[in-house]
Amino acid sequence: MSDDTHSQKLGRLHKGYFRNGENHRGGADVTFADIVKIFGFRSAEIGKWVTKTEQQIAANLFFDALCDLSDILKVPNEVISLKGSLSISFGKGGKKHSQAHYNSAKRQLALAKNAGGGALAHEWSHSFDHFITSRFLKSANPQDFASELWLKNAEVVAHPINHCLEACFQSMFLQHSSTEPSTLFSHSAAADRSLKAYYYSRPQEVFARAFEAFVQDQSIKNTFLVQGTKKSKEANLGIYPQGFERESINANFKRYFQLLGKALTRKI
Repeated sequence: MSDDTHSQKLGRLHKGYFRNGENHRGGADVTFADIVKIFGFRSAEIGKWVTKTEQQIAANLFFDALCDLSDILKVPNEVISLKGSLSISFGKGGKKHSQAHYNSAKRQLALAKNAGGGALAHEWSHSFDHFITSRFLKSANPQDFASELWLKNAEVVAHPINHCLEACFQSMFLQHSSTEPSTLFSHSAAADRSLKAYYYSRPQEVFARAFEAFVQDQSIKNTFLVQGTKKSKEANLGIYPQGFERESINANFKRYFQLLGKALTRKI
């Protein structure tokens, strides 16, 4: 079957995603090899069922979304690839019932071909949560995530940037000036109880949804990067931050990444 015949079926990938960010590509196409080189990713893998047309669409979407994420966070490209430790995958090695996932053993962020759009910020935040652990906490194993370990009272490495990250965790997991669970954490636990599961209240998931909300609330919009934190089935469950709590989390994320970006830019 030719690419053109296949594209007539118009999967989600072909229907377009909204964005209003800067035109970094200047209207030109990019490849996944370009993305690896520009951002410094370890590698990029493409599934064998991805057509050439789909691969081109996806490469442009990935590139635009990663540029938008870098602009939102105000960080250099090395942060997006986590200093070259992260690899990306498209249309390959998916998990059943999952549109996207982060494989911590392989340090790989993977999006499904027709259902991964909108999940990139969520999965990137998992990779960041994993990557930052040994730099943020004094005692960490390779499989640990910073959010989960911090909740277990792991000792933070003393540094102004780390103190800003700790403020992010405090605002998403705890009530203001209290050790009581935050509304976000409480709603996530309630959702798990209703589903008789342990998923939404996992620290890594709470962190990822808080990060999603922060990204979606910025003036740069990209629905391939993130969507659904305000209007979606999940949002109706209350598992995304809301109101003052959302504003507080957003402010802490903004402060942290701007400080990180400034520190790294001075080193370049």
